[in-house]
Amino acid sequence: MRVLHVIPSVSERSGGPAAAIVPMCRALQNQGIEVFLATTSHGLTQISTDGIRECKGVPARFFPVQVGASFKYSRPLTTWLKTCVRDFDVVHIHAVFNHASVAAARVCRKAGVPYVVRPLGTLDPWSMKQKAGRKRIFWSLVGKRMLQGSAAVHYTAHGEKTATEESLGINHGRVIALGVEINASAPSKKAADHFPDLAGWPYVLFLSRLDQKKNVEALIDAFEALNDDAWRLVIAGDGLRDYVSSLKKRAHKSERIIFTGWVEGEPKEALLRDAALFVLPSRQENFGLSVMEAMARGVPVLVSPHVNLAPEIEAANAGWVVELGQVKDGLAAALKNENERARRGELAYKLSQQYSWQKTATDLIDLYQQIA
Repeated sequence: MRVLHVIPSVSERSGGPAAAIVPMCRALQNQGIEVFLATTSHGLTQISTDGIRECKGVPARFFPVQVGASFKYSRPLTTWLKTCVRDFDVVHIHAVFNHASVAAARVCRKAGVPYVVRPLGTLDPWSMKQKAGRKRIFWSLVGKRMLQGSAAVHYTAHGEKTATEESLGINHGRVIALGVEINASAPSKKAADHFPDLAGWPYVLFLSRLDQKKNVEALIDAFEALNDDAWRLVIAGDGLRDYVSSLKKRAHKSERIIFTGWVEGEPKEALLRDAALFVLPSRQENFGLSVMEAMARGVPVLVSPHVNLAPEIEAANAGWVVELGQVKDGLAAALKNENERARRGELAYKLSQQYSWQKTATDLIDLYQQIA
């Protein structure tokens, strides 16, 4: 079976969906699926848009973005899709509000090729309220047709499926969770070796794309309000310059809050493994890949109920689930008891073992075979 995956960007700085696409494709390859990836060069440097390339072991074509950092219009991508889409049995589209997704869905319908849409949480009621006017127009003109014409909608959590289907009246979704990758060996250096300001201090970790929906402001305010000199807060990630500047300005009075910028590779691994607690107080999160990465390293987590993994975390007692207005109280409860953090960290690791890319691939192949 040949499966084409279409995603607007594979730059990991754009967030979890881009970080997940390559291990997803590799897992499918390992189970005998012939996978090809079509994307744009947005956010990447020194990448050729001429001919087939390899994206970390996955054959791929990169196309130039001609208009719009958000919409990422690429006429060459549309032209290629029209020529090549019939070579595939199924097309898996990742994202909704961008040109690559619109073009792929339209070409698939005309060619009679079945396609799956993974909306990445963008159809959740909270997300639809952001820039609501623009999204209502998009939905009425192309979005509704895109989803209704799909063979299936791929959700990564039951909460995402329920909220989206109830609000938009679509009912052909399938929940297939993401997996988690973890290095078998520990990094050769500790987090403090990469970030000297952490030497000798336990720390709380936020590691994600810096975006308003992540509610980082609430985390900064809650941590400062605790006024506990024994702890540090690490904010690892990057985002729009003005927003990042506003976060740094908000925390400028505290030497206990450390901004690392974008991290990957060994520094990221060290930060995850050495953290005492991982926090993601998002206003909306359809899965939360970074949460799963932390749990896979035995780190307990503190999340809001709007992270769609929250019910599983709460049921497994793998961390703390706190309302948006109670981040301070949740932090205080988590930081005061080392034994409780250790216990919940062990349960977090146990929960993470239920999420593997092998299982994700098996479930996706079952879906593909049903619709192809």
